[in-house]
Amino acid sequence: MPREIITLQVGQCGNQIGGEFWKQLCLEHGINPGDGTLKEVPPGGGGTTTTTTTNFGSATTNMVDDRKDVFFYQSDDDRYTPRALLMDLEPRVVLHKLAHSAQKLFNPENVFCSHDGGGAGNNWASGYRQGQEFHEQVFDMMDREADNSDSLEGFVLCHSIAGGTGSGMGSYLLERLNDHFPKKLVQTYSVFPSWQDQQSDVVVQPYNSLLTLKRLTLNADAVVVLDNMALNRIAVERLRITNPTVDHLNSLVATIMAASTTTLRYPSYMNNDLIGLLATLIPTPRCHFLMTGYTPIELAADEDSGGELLSVGIRKTTVLDVMRRLTQPKNVMVSANTKNSGCYISMLNIIQEGGGRGNNSIDPTDIHKALQRIRDKSSLNFIPWGPASVQVALARKSPFVQTRHKVSGFLLANHTSMAELFDRLLTQYDLIKKRNAFLDPYRREPMFADSLDEFDHARETVQNLVDEYRACERPDYVNFGFSTLTAATSNNNNNNNRSANTSTAAVASSTMTMGQAATPLSKQHHHQQQQQQQQSAQAQPSSSSLRSY
Repeated sequence: MPREIITLQVGQCGNQIGGEFWKQLCLEHGINPGDGTLKEVPPGGGGTTTTTTTNFGSATTNMVDDRKDVFFYQSDDDRYTPRALLMDLEPRVVLHKLAHSAQKLFNPENVFCSHDGGGAGNNWASGYRQGQEFHEQVFDMMDREADNSDSLEGFVLCHSIAGGTGSGMGSYLLERLNDHFPKKLVQTYSVFPSWQDQQSDVVVQPYNSLLTLKRLTLNADAVVVLDNMALNRIAVERLRITNPTVDHLNSLVATIMAASTTTLRYPSYMNNDLIGLLATLIPTPRCHFLMTGYTPIELAADEDSGGELLSVGIRKTTVLDVMRRLTQPKNVMVSANTKNSGCYISMLNIIQEGGGRGNNSIDPTDIHKALQRIRDKSSLNFIPWGPASVQVALARKSPFVQTRHKVSGFLLANHTSMAELFDRLLTQYDLIKKRNAFLDPYRREPMFADSLDEFDHARETVQNLVDEYRACERPDYVNFGFSTLTAATSNNNNNNNRSANTSTAAVASSTMTMGQAATPLSKQHHHQQQQQQQQSAQAQPSSSSLRSY
């Protein structure tokens, strides 16, 4: 039985990459992206096509061995509808998509746009506040989609961490998803901004990114990092695109997202569900930020390319060649040095054959030989406190997609050099926070009206994340945090002893003070009685004074 996954697209960036993702899924499953109807299986595709007549007209069914139900469900008129929620505080992107490219594909009940359409103004706090205001409407849509699923496995969130809606509203959804669906997995595809080129016009993106990264650390089960700087580098250096556009980068992201879900949609003997896919990649809960790679890269033709397919100039592909290329830094979609610094915590390679040939033609012995060659050369550094975890999954290619290469590969890896990305974020944050620059828009929101302590808490969380990734490179990582915990426990015990002694002394001191101070009070209130009974008052000053007080 397929385990369904609900996709949440939040903000402008989330809806743009989500739209490309659904376009790619429709292509791979033979679904018309305009109306959700099925296409005929191409000759030699390994499936059959049947046409049936219903009350709504004729319907086409392609008998391909895949799992469309993981990301789609079938409506009453036999159209396939994505299990997706489209959310944005500014309706321009969502309404444009519904009005043009996907008029009948998405369910209009699963579209949420703010009434005023003002957006979040690149302010994390504004997006978070509006997420609270529209809580009921958004979670009513989620509950309806969850009830429509037979065996819901989890949620996938597409968003950017640098803007206002994707970061702020996305953060709020992450927190509430843990409370509302405590037993469901939450995976995100998070677009990280470019810190080096200073091309962004959003001056507060370090604030937004830091606050969002705290929620990704504490509330997400897995985060697939999509680094804008690395995506630009691949588009320029590998695909030789002089000026990459947003559409080029979104196509790259869609390729990564589709490749990462291949084993869920075209199942084989392992990695058939999301928990099985992520279990071997994330040995410790906090270190769940994953980097990706893909080779050979191909992008669909556009007007600028003159109708030609954009691809890397690779003439021959073998299993060994693909597995070698996947670990090269130039093919990794995170701007981190994975070759000369850090080490791999775990790694998963998904190897696919070329499309359109039906059964898988890759010999499993080729995979074993490639792994042996890579192991003999010791070209990869792994954590010293655990085994060298290299998982390889053999996946089938869609019969609807024709490629010019015999073998393609996708990398999903957990690497300690991810700390470099977080370090750059902390550096950019410290540059503007030490001057308290651009904080007025945040102070106008309820969360920051009283204090800015949330920034300090977020920075501490991210710094602890960096420290843990650094600790993973050392053999004593298994003891990470124990020394701090022991010291904290010892300090607490000492503080408790000192506070107990101080409390005892304070009680004694207060008792003496009360006895000493009560005498003049009793004399003021009972002056005449003390004159008449002076001897008895002098004989028992303390007891009479305390009672009078």
